[in-house]
Formats: sequence, C-alpha cells, structure tokens
Amino acid sequence: MKETSSKQALSLKTLTKSSVWDIQENDVLRMLDSGSKDAEIKDNLRHYVDIIRSAFSIEELKEDKAPIRKSYEKQGYKVGVVTLDENNKVIWAVRKRPILRVTDLTYENIRHISASKLIEVLERNFGGGWDSLSQSIQDIIESGFDISTTTLPKDRLHKKGGMYEKKVADGYEVLEVEKGTWVEAIFAKLKPETIKPRMKFDSLDDAEDMDEEEHFNNQEEEEEIDEFNEDDINEDNYRTTFEIEADPDEEAEELSEFGSEE
Repeated sequence: MKETSSKQALSLKTLTKSSVWDIQENDVLRMLDSGSKDAEIKDNLRHYVDIIRSAFSIEELKEDKAPIRKSYEKQGYKVGVVTLDENNKVIWAVRKRPILRVTDLTYENIRHISASKLIEVLERNFGGGWDSLSQSIQDIIESGFDISTTTLPKDRLHKKGGMYEKKVADGYEVLEVEKGTWVEAIFAKLKPETIKPRMKFDSLDDAEDMDEEEHFNNQEEEEEIDEFNEDDINEDNYRTTFEIEADPDEEAEELSEFGSEE
C-alpha cells in the first residue's frame, strides 16, 4: 500500500535516477504527456528525459502504423503519443531496462529489486562464487543488501540448527554454488532503508557559521599534517615491515671488531 502511494506521488519534477526505477512504462508515457502543459517541464524536457533514459529505453516511431507498433510491443515496449508542445506530438515506444546480469546493477537500481531477483541475477552470472565478482559489483550489491557466505561440505550445509537454517528463517534468500564436494551458500536480504539525519538551522547565518567552523577545523588538521618533520625520524622511532639485508662487508668488520675487543 505504501509503495502504491509512493508511486502515485511521483511526478517528472520529483523523479530521480533512483526513484525512476519505481515506475513502469505507462507511468512514463502519462508523465511525459501531462508534462506538456507545464512551462517549466517544457523548458527542461531534455533533463527529465535523461533521467527516464537511465532506467528505460525510448524509441521514437517515425510512422504510427499498426505493424510497427506491434513489432515494438512484441519486444516488451509500450507505445503511446507524447505531446511535447501544442504543435509537436511524437510516438514513443518505452521499455524498462531489464536487470539480467550483475553488470546491470547500479547504485540507483539496487534497492529497487527484491532479494529473490538478486539471487536470480547472481545465479545467471555465477561460476566461481561471491569472490568471482569484481569489488565494484560487490560494493553495489552490499549497498542495498546484507550479504553473508559460507562454504561447507554438501552433507553439512543443511545441518539442522546450522547457519543455513537460521539465515532462511531470518528471511534471507540463498544461492548455492557447487564447488566439487563442497557448496558455497550466498545469503542475501534487503537492508532496511535508513534516513540520514540532517542538521536544522534556525537561520541561514547559523548554517554559514557552521560551514566556517568546519573549514577552520579542516585547516587546523592540514596544518598539523604539514608540521611533520623528517628530521624527527631516528632509529628509535622508525619502523618498517621490509626486511633490510645487511652489507656482508659491514658484518665482517663488526665481527672483526668484536674479536679484537675480546
């Protein structure tokens, strides 16, 4: 119910590259057509169309003929008339971009798919398990989902009371990737959406004062870093993780001195 209300509240003016994934093809055609009556939208139409294109494919039909419409509709497009202004109407075919491969996932759409849909996408692209994904793809997925993995022998994965059973009971979707006699289980659950707190200021002057204070603090930090002096480094406070090979001639000289002292 909340989702429906959210979609109804969306308009071209409130649409973002994230929320655009919440609407469907008919919504796009309706928004574009109704937007022709708004002077602000007409002046910035390219901006709104660019946002829509981030989630939808848009094709302009040169001719409005039944066979052409049907060919697009067979490909999953919705076809409709869009009024750009009182003297300009176009026929557009609109289709939502499918999310089929892990490379289709973005920070904008990751929270607009379900855990079961994510598992489908991962299963379609998998072979080597979670670690076979690039770090950038992992980061995108983990920005929207809680992910955990475990690799166990086949006969132990579904052990009663084990991790698998607990995760599934907690609402996680799971993908099993076989690795010989072992199985890697990847668990996924949509993260709850969090609202970042924003500081409220009584006036614009307060906000400007805060910006000045933050700028001053940043300058202090930079000055502290600049005060570092290489002359302060000595053999007592310098550490390294690299092994330094001793000079054979120096070792021989030290041994010689040691022997003469005895």
